[in-house]
Amino acid sequence: MFTGIVQGMAEVVAIEERTEFRIHQVRLPQGLEVGLELGASVAHNGCCLTVTHLEGQLASFDLMRETLRLTNLGELENGSHVNIERAARFGDEIGGHSMSGHVMAMVTIDAIEATANNRRIWFQAPVELMRFLFDKGYVGLDGVSLTIGEVQGTRFCVNLIPETLERTLMGTRAVGDRINLEVDPQTQAIVETVERVMASRLA
Repeated sequence: MFTGIVQGMAEVVAIEERTEFRIHQVRLPQGLEVGLELGASVAHNGCCLTVTHLEGQLASFDLMRETLRLTNLGELENGSHVNIERAARFGDEIGGHSMSGHVMAMVTIDAIEATANNRRIWFQAPVELMRFLFDKGYVGLDGVSLTIGEVQGTRFCVNLIPETLERTLMGTRAVGDRINLEVDPQTQAIVETVERVMASRLA
């Protein structure tokens, strides 16, 4: 489980390509490697990956075909950065919202409205996921727990404060970029339960 509170940005320092498979190595932010072990879960842009090799601040992770297909991790190159969050432990403060690290799809940045101290980013989302996205509902974007500001058709927006822009990749994103999306698991469960109940009543 993750909280959606990004702990830093890690640089991709090596990529090994195999057939429908990739191994990438990142340099973790100072101190984030402390206590980390092989087999531990670490979210990269919101996608849960498993540590396969450790050497100081350098950590390696395997990316299988489905991960490369569904997430923006397949677009990374040497020198790219990812939002990093280690798995939450029992007793940790949940500053964002509970997240599974299972990316459902990518959304595309449609527009950016910037002012001196705020930034509103609009995303174009797959139509089949819009039933999980509500005004003031939770959403995970590249691993960042955010509140939806407004929904319009197949578009939705979030409002970002300077702290989020500085501490995460959201501050560098541009129109056309593809962002990993995880809907709020509790919202998904409620919506799908209601849909099943309604379907059974109409049957």
